[in-house]
Amino acid sequence: MTGRDSPRTSVENAELALLLEVAGTPKPGNVDRHRDHDDLRFEHFLAGAVGARRGLALAADHDHAVGEAFERAVEGMSHQRGGNTQFGALLLLVPLVRAGSDGRALTTEAVEHVVADTTVDDAVAFYRAFEHVDVAVGDPPEGLDALDVRRGGAAERALRERGLTLADVMALSAEVDGVAAEWVRGFERTFEAAEWLLADEGSAPDRAARVFLRLLVDEVDTFVAKTADEARATEATRRARAALDGEEEAEALADEFVERGINPGTTADLTAGALFVALERGLEV
Repeated sequence: MTGRDSPRTSVENAELALLLEVAGTPKPGNVDRHRDHDDLRFEHFLAGAVGARRGLALAADHDHAVGEAFERAVEGMSHQRGGNTQFGALLLLVPLVRAGSDGRALTTEAVEHVVADTTVDDAVAFYRAFEHVDVAVGDPPEGLDALDVRRGGAAERALRERGLTLADVMALSAEVDGVAAEWVRGFERTFEAAEWLLADEGSAPDRAARVFLRLLVDEVDTFVAKTADEARATEATRRARAALDGEEEAEALADEFVERGINPGTTADLTAGALFVALERGLEV
């Protein structure tokens, strides 16, 4: 199934995907409906999903640019006390919503067209989104300090001088950031995980938790590598495999990872994107 088969609009499905992602449990290291972090709670993610809706609506409106839609979604998401809840997930969802809007079939080719059509203005808006919340990012490549995303709107001149589109900016980070890699690779993992969701059984949050583990097993989480270190990122993947194989208790692993601050955020972002694609293709809730 590659067409659209949902009773909801794409915007409704995007908001629902964010809600279902955080409701899935256990997702080792992440906030879910059973676990909070010290400074980031389940309720913050619910509020973030609702707040992002206006930006997601702009993504479905072709009179508004993708970058504008993303910045608006992040700004709306930020209207809760937890800070950054779904920045990476929104970076996946905005082009997906654009690709599937107006009743069109949501395919990898459609998303690739959205990415290819991004502009320098979209890149500038993406940078401005960093002014709304603190986002854990690594240092820019050597010689590209002017393009450090932490500069926010102050990087506009450098972006325009280099003529960098949002697609170009994503390509610069694709080797070290799993969400940026999706932009470069045609959202390959997102669509594959959506098929896993559709082929599974049970409630949508339970399916999401299992897909989270499969994604974490499939590839080391770049957010863990960035915020902890490569060793813990590799450990997270290895132990997710043990949990998926029934050799380790997933609930206990989730508690341990929260306690140790091992937070596979990129994997959660991909799960949200996959949920959206699956909902568009008929996943029932």
